Order: sequence, then structure tokens, then C-alpha cells
Amino acid sequence: MAETATVYLIPSLLHEEGLQSIPPYITDAVKKCDVFFVENERTARRYFKQLWREMVIDNYEWYVVNEKETPVDTFRQKIRESKTIGIVSEAGCPGVADPGQQLISIAQQMNVEVKPLVGPNSILLALMASGMNGQQFQFAGYLPVKEPERSKAIKELEAESTRKNCTQIFIETPYRNNQLIETIFKTAKPSTQFCIAADITGPTEWIKTKTIAEWKNNIPDIHKRPAIFLLYSH
Repeated sequence: MAETATVYLIPSLLHEEGLQSIPPYITDAVKKCDVFFVENERTARRYFKQLWREMVIDNYEWYVVNEKETPVDTFRQKIRESKTIGIVSEAGCPGVADPGQQLISIAQQMNVEVKPLVGPNSILLALMASGMNGQQFQFAGYLPVKEPERSKAIKELEAESTRKNCTQIFIETPYRNNQLIETIFKTAKPSTQFCIAADITGPTEWIKTKTIAEWKNNIPDIHKRPAIFLLYSH
């Protein structure tokens, strides 16, 4: 065990068939850890076994971190015990649109070393491929599910994109993708650019940017496919 605690921020898969997107040094970091704080224990265990087949899962401590439950006191105790800690998101990079952010904030307050590791991030990968403004952008998370709140939110994002010359990025639960797209096509201006990025890093990865007017001629079906959406009005 180390003399002082270290917190590794361990990226995870965006797509179950995207293991090639994980750098080899991620496995090295996993091997150094004593305890893991994960968004989903089942998928984290399966992911680590893909990285390191010899890993004995039950030799490690596991704690779940999500919107309903954040084991703050346990995390502080593990830092005081000088444990090497891994924080793992359900998909992508910990701390970015992720409940692990609260633990990372505590680690900084307790003045321990926090080591972010390189890995797939759907926000950046979608932005890179979209052709939209990569100098000024913002992530809005999930939009409202119900109307009229959802249409109002889309109009506000579009207006802010025009005013600030920034790309707006947002997500939806995969089974509601098509409903979100339908609302955007009804609400946004014909000249507004809209990017759909589905199955990022997977074999069926599909990323397209068109104007709303162009999209209406060929409406995609991405029901239940993990996706991220970008909107740019200028």
C-alpha cells in the first residue's frame, strides 16, 4: 500500500465493442488500485476482466457511486488509509457529466494526487467529428422530457448558440432518441446545423452533420442506440 493516497480517474468503454479505444496504460492503473468507486459495479467488473483476464475481482473493494448514492464518508476514510483508489464512470471519462465528480472534489479538498487518464469521451469525439465550433461549446446534459418544456429548451439552446457563436451539446436516454430528434426537427430553424453521433467507438459508429432542412429529407432511426447530439446556429 502506498504511503499516501492516489486517485486514478479511469475511463471506460463508450461501446461494448470499443475495447480498442482504451490505451494500454489504463490496465496498468487498474493493477495499482486497492479500491474502486464505480457507477455500475457489474459493468465495471466485466470491463476490467476484459482489460486484465487474470484479475481476481473479489480481491478488491467496490463501492457504487450514482445520483442516488455517493459514499462520501467511505471515500474519505479510504484516503485517510492511504489507499490507491480508482474512480470509474459507466461510460467515458469520470468527472465529466458523471456522478464521480463529487468524489474528485473531495480528493482535491483533501490534497491528494488526482491522476486523470486518457480515454474515450463522447462529448469531445462527437465535437471533433461534427465540424461545428470547437472553440466555444457547452454541454447541456439531458433536456426536459415533457412538452412544452422540451421545445422551449431547444429554442433557448438555439438562440444562445446564435448569440454566443457556440456549439450546444446534449444527450438523451437511448430509447427516447427518436422522440428528441422529432422535436428538434419541428422546433429548430431550417438553417441550424444538427449533428447526430451514434455508437461512438463501436463498429456501427455513425456521425453526420446536416442542416435541419437537409435532415428532414432523410430522418434517421437511432432508437436505443447510444448517441450524443450537437446543435449550432450562426
